[in-house]
Amino acid sequence: MFSVSLHPDVVKFLDRLSEIERKRCVDSLKKLEEDPFTPRSGVSIKKLKGEKRTMYRLKVGDFRFEYFVDGKTVYVVEAFRRGRGYR
Repeated sequence: MFSVSLHPDVVKFLDRLSEIERKRCVDSLKKLEEDPFTPRSGVSIKKLKGEKRTMYRLKVGDFRFEYFVDGKTVYVVEAFRRGRGYR
């Protein structure tokens, strides 16, 4: 099992969403506790290229979350809508 830690900016992003969107995103983020590396039904995960550390992207509808794993902790550091793009 992994623990999931959200950056304060990610928490603010989630707070601005409607209740339905927020619940869907939080449910998907909780699934990262089981396995943050393997894509599966309901969890669209992709490894990102070109970063200093190994970063991953979680896709939830029109929302994207970027995270990295350190030990047994998943650090979600970025959240944005699909159209904004990646760093």
